[in-house]
Amino acid sequence: MTCIIFAGGVIEDYKKLYLPEYDYVICADSGLSHVHKLGIKADLILGDFDSSEYIPDGNNVIKFPKEKDDTDTMLAVKKAIELNYDEIWIYGGLGGRIDHTIANIQTLYYISNHGKKGYLADKNNFITVQLSGSFKYKKYNGFYFSLLSLSDECTGVTLKGVAYPMENGTLSSDFPLGISNEIIDDFAEVSIKSGALLIIYSKD
Repeated sequence: MTCIIFAGGVIEDYKKLYLPEYDYVICADSGLSHVHKLGIKADLILGDFDSSEYIPDGNNVIKFPKEKDDTDTMLAVKKAIELNYDEIWIYGGLGGRIDHTIANIQTLYYISNHGKKGYLADKNNFITVQLSGSFKYKKYNGFYFSLLSLSDECTGVTLKGVAYPMENGTLSSDFPLGISNEIIDDFAEVSIKSGALLIIYSKD
């Protein structure tokens, strides 16, 4: 079960936007403008609407005060988790204000800690968080493959199928050792014993 969330950040090219098969669409504040441009239906619209051109109305709208602890995107994520969606894809969450971008990356960590899989995506970037275990990641031509520690440390890191492999290594949050790797096989295999690893596909 997959939920798509549209945040209010910039989406540069709708034609290049990859959308998985989805079951539910949430718009966070001005993310509503994206579904209008894509011609898809929003199942739920929520936020404080401080950045929207207008405040929508209807049975599928939840309005929040501006003075709140959660970002509008986090409110949408919490709702998706409450509705028990396994995968949560966030669009319009990269670029623009750097504080919102970092907050959205931290939100991926929150999603993982609640037993779900979260993704941030735009036309040049695809980001997720891996906790302990072993996973395979498909090769996409033209994309770098970077791994950064979101927790203080990621231990027992093993990378296979990449240009710069690693065996039982440690990545720390204060040194970007895993930047700009490349997948050279059909898949990269990434294993970690502890920590939260940020997985980033990115291209120029």
